[in-house]
Amino acid sequence: MGRIAGRFARVEPRRRVRDLVLGLLSDLPRKNCWSIAEWAGEASPEGMQHLLGRARWDADRVRDDVREYVLEHLHDEDAVLVVDETGDVKKGTHTVGVQRQYTGTAGRIENAQVAVYLVYAGRRGHAAVDRELYVPRSWTCDPDRCRAAGLAEDTVFATKPELAARMIGRFLDAGHRVSWVAGDEVYGGNPKLRSALEERQVGYVLAVACSAEATTGAGKFRADALAARVPKRAWQKLSAGAGAKGHRFYDWAVIDLAEPRPGCHRLLIRRNRTTGERAYYRCWSPAPVPLTMLVRVAGSRWRVEETFQAGKGLAGLDEHQVRRFTSWSRWVTLAMLAHAFLAVVRADEHARHPAPDGLVPLTCNEIQRLFTAFVRPMRDVAHRLGWSAWRRRHQARAQASHYHRPAANQT
Repeated sequence: MGRIAGRFARVEPRRRVRDLVLGLLSDLPRKNCWSIAEWAGEASPEGMQHLLGRARWDADRVRDDVREYVLEHLHDEDAVLVVDETGDVKKGTHTVGVQRQYTGTAGRIENAQVAVYLVYAGRRGHAAVDRELYVPRSWTCDPDRCRAAGLAEDTVFATKPELAARMIGRFLDAGHRVSWVAGDEVYGGNPKLRSALEERQVGYVLAVACSAEATTGAGKFRADALAARVPKRAWQKLSAGAGAKGHRFYDWAVIDLAEPRPGCHRLLIRRNRTTGERAYYRCWSPAPVPLTMLVRVAGSRWRVEETFQAGKGLAGLDEHQVRRFTSWSRWVTLAMLAHAFLAVVRADEHARHPAPDGLVPLTCNEIQRLFTAFVRPMRDVAHRLGWSAWRRRHQARAQASHYHRPAANQT
């Protein structure tokens, strides 16, 4: 917390943001301004709400601090930047960026808010280092709606690949170097993102659809058509990395592509050894690299799913109950910081205190349990009863307002 303390001019928000991050790291069943304020010993949630909505501090500067913290402790010369989006199912139409859209969280089209994240994945661990809210056209075409949600006057529509390119650019412009970027079909199917990475001399392994066209010396073909022509001897059994149940082995093949742009362009094909299902990746590197390198980068993409799972399950990344953009950006940035703390402690513990025989290494889940056990505040009965009265009073006002509104409409 000392790393971000300078972003807050007054001592009150500095103390409160510490309590908020501690609340995000706690074992509360639901994490929002109400539950965290009660956990932290405050008399009402108004202070936490003020911190997120009206207090003077810049979430983007704290985001930069989070990035530097992650890079300082999880730095790896072979790290991969992974881009992906995740959605949070929402009700209503007033929460910034919400509309009916596909979200992998629900696995279908839902009323949801979607954000794109940039995850730094290395051998020591992985954590999110940047975030961008996806603002659909239905919002950017309605200036009044954007203004009511706290979006800037000059907000324009940006696709998810454009948001990814923006975050990668910020990472590189901050003076950090990375050799590889990985992502799914949303990003692999975007030529502008691929060209931007090539211009920055950053290699990529980006998934593409089976219908994606690739040019070889024999002409232009669909990816699945090229895969069908791969001879049996060209497939190699390689691990895409260790998973919860051991190494993830697949059959892999690579095809050189004929592209006019400089660099090494290839099509990477992954085949499930049980079902035969295939996946396809457009790959580029400034110079030729072995197949094992491409496989390693492709396997790094699963790190983003682990980051989302831990960020949501342990740090409340998706539990924000806010509507305006400023509050959203502040909440998710602090949740990223909370998860980064767990990832850094895990990496340091693994390096300094290897697990003895008979014990698995410490996980982020176990670190959170231990941390919560040591920092859990003890509250007296009066505090509990006071919060019970506050909640019931607030609910009574809301109920009275709800019943008053239909009566007014009838008159």
